[in-house]
Amino acid sequence: MQRRSAFSLVLSSALIAVPAAAESLSPDALAALPPGATMVLKAHAVGQQIYECKTDAGGKLAWIFREPVATLTVDGKVIGHHFAGPTWELDDGSAVVGKAVDNAPGAKASDIAWLRLEVVSHKGDGGLLAKIDTVQRINTMGGVLNDSCDRPGTTRGMPYAADYVFLRKS
Repeated sequence: MQRRSAFSLVLSSALIAVPAAAESLSPDALAALPPGATMVLKAHAVGQQIYECKTDAGGKLAWIFREPVATLTVDGKVIGHHFAGPTWELDDGSAVVGKAVDNAPGAKASDIAWLRLEVVSHKGDGGLLAKIDTVQRINTMGGVLNDSCDRPGTTRGMPYAADYVFLRKS
């Protein structure tokens, strides 16, 4: 139970909050292609989840998720970056911003959750992400920060890796 409440705190402080009505799915259910969706791209991300020491809703200092900073690769070649928004931007100039709608727990307590995000905005007229509707974050490793903080404004990064699957409606 403690893991879920820490997960909720981390997500609620980020711009990728999962709506209260969304249910936690199994990883297999979350990773499945939604009906009528086609995979356009699967990229591997390696980077950090950045946290900031802030006062939480209970008035105590806590590490609050601020933003991801990651490099996206395909077959070992850098193709883009992932950063606050949450935003995914490719070297072809296309980008999407997502909003989390579903989640599933990571394999270990130290792994950030798997997410399904609906795309809420696009950048660029062409490119691979131009017609993307959904982004899935799966196969997460690391990224969770379970430590205390005592200096407001301090930031800390936790290494993580994940796969991002970019989908469009067929």
